[in-house]
Amino acid sequence: MNREMIHTLVLILILFLLDSHKVQASVGDNDYKSCEHVVKNWASSSVDLEVSNDKHELRDLLFFLHIPRTGGRTYLHCFLKKLYSNSQECPRSYDKLRFNPGEPNCRLISTHDDYSVMSKFPREKTSVVTILRNPLDRVFSTYEFSVEVAARFLIHPNLTSVAKAAERALRARRESSVVSTLDIWPWKYLVPWMREDVFARRDARRLRGLPHLVTNDSYDMDDMVMPLHEYINDPIAQDIVHNGATFQIAGITNNSYSADSHEVRHCVQKYRALGEYVLEVAKKRLDEMLYVGLTENHKESATVFANAVGAQVISMHMEPNTITDAASHIDHASEIKGKSPNDNNETDADDQDHNTNVTFSTGKMTVGKLLESYESCVLSLRRSQSQRRVNSLKQVSPVNFTKEARKMVSPELLHEIESLNNLDIQLYNYAQSIFSEHQDTMRHNVVTEGLASTLSTNIHPSLYDSLTSNLLFICIGCFSSILILVYVKSWRRVSKLKL
Repeated sequence: MNREMIHTLVLILILFLLDSHKVQASVGDNDYKSCEHVVKNWASSSVDLEVSNDKHELRDLLFFLHIPRTGGRTYLHCFLKKLYSNSQECPRSYDKLRFNPGEPNCRLISTHDDYSVMSKFPREKTSVVTILRNPLDRVFSTYEFSVEVAARFLIHPNLTSVAKAAERALRARRESSVVSTLDIWPWKYLVPWMREDVFARRDARRLRGLPHLVTNDSYDMDDMVMPLHEYINDPIAQDIVHNGATFQIAGITNNSYSADSHEVRHCVQKYRALGEYVLEVAKKRLDEMLYVGLTENHKESATVFANAVGAQVISMHMEPNTITDAASHIDHASEIKGKSPNDNNETDADDQDHNTNVTFSTGKMTVGKLLESYESCVLSLRRSQSQRRVNSLKQVSPVNFTKEARKMVSPELLHEIESLNNLDIQLYNYAQSIFSEHQDTMRHNVVTEGLASTLSTNIHPSLYDSLTSNLLFICIGCFSSILILVYVKSWRRVSKLKL
């Protein structure tokens, strides 16, 4: 083969590769345009469905859109269950298969379902509330809870395989009326995945016959549990965990009621630029909500919720009842059944309702009493949850998820998590501005109403103290300014007389 023929063949090969690249680029362009069309149409139709009624007014049905690992369980048990009786909760809120919002007297729905569940509600009669958390912390907490629940299956020595563990869990769920973690999104996907991984690593250690390798980093103990860096890059986490808050509020999770949600979600995951359309829909929905809280601003969020939501529920649903009647109704149901039929069992069979309900012997419920009850309930609930976590993590010791352990995670990995959750970070920043507006509105209402007695009874002491302190500082400042002016004028007069 002569040199000219070789050059000719090389040229033909180059031209073929160039044409192939152009075809691929053309296919890629067409795919992007197709995705863009799908996402734009979905976004346009989603915004058109919004209701423009007064968002500050509580409607007939309260929908608590519970984003996982934001502290929503605390709100459910320590706020909502004190404001609504069992008969007012929509049955099996957390269990999509058995959920029925059409039950008579259904006034409260609390669920991990995404916003698309609103298609089952009368929009004009439904108020929505939610809580958001710093996306980085939420990813950490999701990973930790997945490990924690999966590790519980190692407690039973007769569960020698993941198949037996799954069989036992299924049998327990069939025999119990309690809704299990494995019935609830997203744990029905994340826990079995992590459970299988935990069993596989345990079996590998047994086969080696060697002691496990110990490191100081609980988030990178490859010998015991799936390392965090593997977790965040797995397709399951990519589909469920990352940007989970944005997808849940937009209504396009893999648990959505919307027919086109999966195509929209996959397009956004494939083409990052299209995420802006989803983000705008999520922002619009936050704007329309009755309340948006922040996990990191726990006390302030509780105060705003009690005044913005609790006060209206008390007015609409609890006015004829005393706080003793409402709380004792909940306690009595718990004593009979061990758990309300509406409760989600986020920690499996050992997660029973603890005595977190605080009753008052006399007087009607007020916002102040609601907050007092909430604070004592939170302490009790956190103690029980903390103890369950300790017991679970013993099965994968020395893994121990603490604030100190998080500090050992590399900056590169933290940056990667932030990049994977870019939509959630933007949505969280937006939620912070909405929460500031909530606070300003509440303060304005307190001042304009001019109810001094309300400040001491219906407003949380921290807010009252803040307002009082600010007023005191203003008064002191004004008084000091007057004294300085008087002193200056007097000094000038004396100076003139001396001259």
